[in-house]
Amino acid sequence: MKVAIYYRGIFFLAASAFLGEGIEVLVNMILARELGSHGLGMYMSILPTIFLIVLLSSFELQVSISKFVAEREERFHRNILYHALTITIIFTSILFLVAAAILPFIPVFNTYHPYVRWLVMILIPVISFTSVARGYFMGMQQMGKIAVSNFLRKIIQLGGLFVLFRFFAFDPEAALLVAIGTLIGSEIIVFLYLIYLFIAQFQQLKRQPFSNLNRKVVRKNLMAVSIPTTGLRLFSAFTGAIQPFIIKAALVRSGMTDILATEQFGMLMGVAMSIGFFPAFIAHSLLIVLIPAVSKTHSQKDYPTLQKMLQQVMKLTVVYGVAAVTLFYFFAPELTSLFFKSATSAVFLQLLWPFFLFHFFIMPLQAFMIGLDMIKEAFIHIVWSTVISFALILWLGSSMDWRMNGVIIGMNTGSVLLALMHYLTICKKIGVSIFMKGLVQKAANR
Repeated sequence: MKVAIYYRGIFFLAASAFLGEGIEVLVNMILARELGSHGLGMYMSILPTIFLIVLLSSFELQVSISKFVAEREERFHRNILYHALTITIIFTSILFLVAAAILPFIPVFNTYHPYVRWLVMILIPVISFTSVARGYFMGMQQMGKIAVSNFLRKIIQLGGLFVLFRFFAFDPEAALLVAIGTLIGSEIIVFLYLIYLFIAQFQQLKRQPFSNLNRKVVRKNLMAVSIPTTGLRLFSAFTGAIQPFIIKAALVRSGMTDILATEQFGMLMGVAMSIGFFPAFIAHSLLIVLIPAVSKTHSQKDYPTLQKMLQQVMKLTVVYGVAAVTLFYFFAPELTSLFFKSATSAVFLQLLWPFFLFHFFIMPLQAFMIGLDMIKEAFIHIVWSTVISFALILWLGSSMDWRMNGVIIGMNTGSVLLALMHYLTICKKIGVSIFMKGLVQKAANR
């Protein structure tokens, strides 16, 4: 695959993601005003747990299917999808039964409306089958469909929140339930949209000449990517789920009250993070496009093209990343005032500039790691960076002299460390110097 081919896909995804991130800011503004600082903290605290369940439901099939489809000729796609759907049906049925037995006993849901547990249950089959459709469209480089689905999710969530909070009044517990229910409802709409397109595409494949692959070969190839990638993402999601409790525990140990710690966490995640992650739509677009592009190029042993891809990705990320964090740093008070009239959240946004900048690099670099079959190395990098980050959060965040500043130092350190480990490993793999000079041909012999 030539370097220029994936630019159109990036453009479609980035354009829809830009609109989606703009809508996400509006969503968080509505949530901040309707839920209040404590309610927003509660909402942000439960999101990592919901995302963990989403991850388990997807089984990272969108990654493994997109990679496998990109590497194989179109005549094999019908057979690949057939086996992928079989795996999905079996896996979803098992996970749904396990979740039905376990979710009632998970304590994190105890402080939320009882219906929240069952809303999360609905996500399991929805996400599972949506992942199959996403994976196929990603592998075929049909990024327009992915772009529309991403935008559709955001606009449905915004519309639902606006209508419900505009025309109805809710008590705090019910308002939180509405916020979570709207999020899950938007996923259902996306599921219906993508499944409709997927069925139409599958019907076309059935009318074309096709060749079968051995069932064991297909499952082995899908599992070879899905299992380690799920493990990688599972670890990240698990640490993301416990991060709110680690941060709040550290702040409480420093002498803060539990209510104040929750409010500060809400400002960190609901305000500073919402603003700081806004430009990440470009990084996410790169990640989606690069996984099948790098996979196909790597399967062809085309290392010069891989080197050019990495150069272009790094240059693009430097341009928009530096511009974004500079804007955040100097206009933090004006940006955060859209959510709360609080100088604290503005300081959080300014201090987190290394976290955001290096996160913009992490996402496309992780796509390279997956495409280059280096998922094990990526997992080791994430473990080390997380351990060091959490250690600093607990150590510095528990100090009365540091508190939230110490938490932010820990977060910044983890982001910088992870980006550097990914980058150095990729450079070594594809045979390029860390300064993007002196391209070598050794990689062609690997």
